[in-house]
Amino acid sequence: MMNPIAASTFADSLTEKLEPIAQTFRGMNIPEVVTHWGHPFFMGIVVVMMGSFVAFTGWKSRLTEEGEVKTKLRMDHRKVAPLMTAFLITGYSGGLLSLVIQNKPIMESPHFLTGSAVVVLLLLNGSISFFGFKGGEAKGLRSAHAYIGSAIVLLLVTHAALGLKLGLSI
Repeated sequence: MMNPIAASTFADSLTEKLEPIAQTFRGMNIPEVVTHWGHPFFMGIVVVMMGSFVAFTGWKSRLTEEGEVKTKLRMDHRKVAPLMTAFLITGYSGGLLSLVIQNKPIMESPHFLTGSAVVVLLLLNGSISFFGFKGGEAKGLRSAHAYIGSAIVLLLVTHAALGLKLGLSI
């Protein structure tokens, strides 16, 4: 775990690097409500629409016995999950930028910690599916992938609640 002084130094360095971008956005005179609530609004859409689809197709493909249906569900899951991951990682960086635009500290809230955990778990889970589903001996990895994915969904619910709390406090 990073010590508090190193974390503070890293946060200051990251804020400094994001500041020129933040200044550009501040210069656009974007309404405060968009700057403040844009990140949660758009990430909420990604999580609810794409996240629920990815979770549904993933679990449904595990539970169905029908070969054609299972294949279609797995293909749908494989198509949307990487896009969802890309949107969530982009949204993660957008959330940091939003805080810098608002002149608020980054990396200090539980919302930052849960967002970071989501990104790490998404990358881990994507790696499991990308590198680990070869051949018929992947049953244990498929189970790990499913349960890590379910943990991500639960973590995203917690993340959203912490984000709402953060948004109302700043």
